[in-house]
Amino acid sequence: MSASILLSSLKFETAIAQDQMLSRAIPSSGELLPIIGLGTSRVFDLDPQDKDKLRIRKEIIESLINKGGSLIDTSPMYGRSEEVIGYIYGNHPRREDIFLATKVWTKGKSEGERQISESFKKMNASKIELIQIHNLVDWKTQIKTLRKMKETGEISYIGITHYKSSSFKEMEDIIIKEPIDFAQFNYSLGEREAENRLLPLCADQGVATIINRPFMRGKLFNLVRGKTLPSWCNDYDIESWGQFFLKYIIANPAVTNIIPATSKVKNMLDNSLAGLGQIPDSILQKRMLEIL
Repeated sequence: MSASILLSSLKFETAIAQDQMLSRAIPSSGELLPIIGLGTSRVFDLDPQDKDKLRIRKEIIESLINKGGSLIDTSPMYGRSEEVIGYIYGNHPRREDIFLATKVWTKGKSEGERQISESFKKMNASKIELIQIHNLVDWKTQIKTLRKMKETGEISYIGITHYKSSSFKEMEDIIIKEPIDFAQFNYSLGEREAENRLLPLCADQGVATIINRPFMRGKLFNLVRGKTLPSWCNDYDIESWGQFFLKYIIANPAVTNIIPATSKVKNMLDNSLAGLGQIPDSILQKRMLEIL
């Protein structure tokens, strides 16, 4: 899907987003994916036997689903995150509403296959919607395994990830040369390099995007600590700084999904609400930048 097509579809997206979470199409399939997802780095790395914390994580996932979201992103790199997700969603009555995304993060064909197999077991999954090559580790080897898995229907999509703009060049080369479905990378009000590089490239190449570190791991909140939201935010369905930061990202039509991580149900609810209501236009985006 080209950037021009994505831009032309924005008016339609705005209309349907007033009373339900905005969804955008995965270019390689046309499947619609709700714009707000859930990241699990750090916050889901806990003992699955800790019933209180496990209950909270379950409530977080249920809050995401109830507000129209679906994507949960994890990785073998995130400690016991996959295991915790398996405890929660393995017997979840709304499993069909969950878009499960994990990663392969190792070197070598056999080790990659072993790690992927472990992910299926930990998450009690017969199918995983998306497996991504985490931080591009041995991607030339792992992508071959993922292609076979996609052909057999064990996964639906293949992706690559990184969290540093210093890796954008390598990601760009892969996006241009390899048939992948997703690219995950950092993008926020404070880290905007993707605006001129990966986002337009993904739009032109028909690659869906997942945005990590939308709050720069809390740094953006530190910049506005003690500040009041501008009064004009009320006119754009922005009720918190978290929604302010997420709405800026959503305004880019090449963004398919955003995965803010949280350990609190109220934050998941607040993040989800950013996917509803009006989408900022380019003029509003400039005003948002001026705040920082």
